[in-house]
Amino acid sequence: MSASVASLPFSFQHLSLAAGVRAAMHRNPGKIACRHRDRTRSYAELMSRIDRISNALCSGLGLKPGQHGAIIAKNSIEYLEIVIGASQAGVALATVNPRLSVAEMVGICDDAGAAVVFADPDAMAMLRDAKLASAPTLIEIGPALEAWLAQARPSADLPIVNEWDVFTIPYTSGTTGKPKGVLVPHRSRILTLFAMAVEYGCYGPDDRFLAIAPMCHGAGMVFSLAPIFFGGYAEIMDKFEPEAVLDSLASESISGFFGVPTHFHALLEAGRGLETASRKGRLRTVISNAAAMPQAMKERLVAQLGPGLLHDTYGSTEAGIVSNLRPADQLRKQQCVGQPFPCTLIEIRRADGNICAPDEVGELYSRSPYLFNGYWGRPEETAETYRDGWVTVGDLARQDAEGHLYIVDRLKDMVISGGVNIYPREVEEVIFRHPEVADVALIGVPDERWGEVLKAFVVRRAGSSLDEAALVAALEGQISRMKLPKYVEFIAQIPRNASGKVLKTALRARG
Repeated sequence: MSASVASLPFSFQHLSLAAGVRAAMHRNPGKIACRHRDRTRSYAELMSRIDRISNALCSGLGLKPGQHGAIIAKNSIEYLEIVIGASQAGVALATVNPRLSVAEMVGICDDAGAAVVFADPDAMAMLRDAKLASAPTLIEIGPALEAWLAQARPSADLPIVNEWDVFTIPYTSGTTGKPKGVLVPHRSRILTLFAMAVEYGCYGPDDRFLAIAPMCHGAGMVFSLAPIFFGGYAEIMDKFEPEAVLDSLASESISGFFGVPTHFHALLEAGRGLETASRKGRLRTVISNAAAMPQAMKERLVAQLGPGLLHDTYGSTEAGIVSNLRPADQLRKQQCVGQPFPCTLIEIRRADGNICAPDEVGELYSRSPYLFNGYWGRPEETAETYRDGWVTVGDLARQDAEGHLYIVDRLKDMVISGGVNIYPREVEEVIFRHPEVADVALIGVPDERWGEVLKAFVVRRAGSSLDEAALVAALEGQISRMKLPKYVEFIAQIPRNASGKVLKTALRARG
């Protein structure tokens, strides 16, 4: 999207994450905006540091709007400051999962052309000896970041950043197994925040939100940004610990939190602590997203939380939030992801492009102000996802007569484990490199804790005695641990059709 300056009305102002936080700061500069462990930031402190980061990127490093950087870190106050500060400078950051292998981190930074990389101490220890083709400036979050910021002014003449320009670049994997950058515009995420405030009712200035999901993911980022954008409070956790979450719910007056089904599984397994914590505090909104929640889990959560709290949300990094099942319908609508999100249109289409009848399964398309700008450097894959202004990520769905949406399956073979998207083809490519592997195919199999885990079907080369332990050991270090198959079955032949395509339906029946 583009627009000339001359075509804009004289009163036009671009939407900006930093502008939203700045407005919240002016309402109450001394209010605590966020806390991480034993450290806090007032709105005045937060805004000053955001401005220093913007200034240091522009004046210090000489970066210009449209350039890219990266951040590889666990959740922290600094994470939000860096992302917002970079966005105010027009520098879009690739938000890299710190659990990836060094090779995967380097590949993403190089693909994004990162001119600067912010990394926490753990990630920096992995990157320091790595060779990044983009030759970025490396800044470690900690004393090095503080020294860098000390040289920057708290305010400066900053560039005009168009709201349709890129805000962040979360990376996902495509059908080729290679990571691809999702270009998320400022406008998309800011309008999403307003819709979230309307839909979930937990993002007012008096609300206190618990941010536990990794900010490197699209949902973790947007659900963490919303509280401080609207002048509320964010309690930030850098890792998920059920007991710590229950303590915060009970003692910190938390009014809302977002998690993935894996989080809720662990909280339910912690006994009746969730029920006690929710009753003692003022919790009124619980949001689930990123993976399908089993209906049985929904029923257990409603029983412990009480009615009127649970929202089950469906979306994608590309399309943003697409639908939400509101609390009143959690038990009435089985295995459902609700109705379209505010300002969102959805269509279920047949293969010929015609609209499906109610309850007929087809491919899901959505259209809203929350859509992405395409994949970085991948025009062909962008064209496959966008159809006449509508976006599809290849999910099969149906819509009932009341307009409620049900996700049936995925056209692509993506596996969601613990709320993290895993693409089997990417792992298959690594396993194929093993000298004793002749063929391999991966599928997702149900898992009570993680939702899904990977199972590998492997054909050994003639004369090989490769076993499961040896294969998994060989994979460690080549891919992140979350992508390692939990189950391995050795078979004589991978079932394929006449064109050589793996018949994963047959493997699922067997697996």
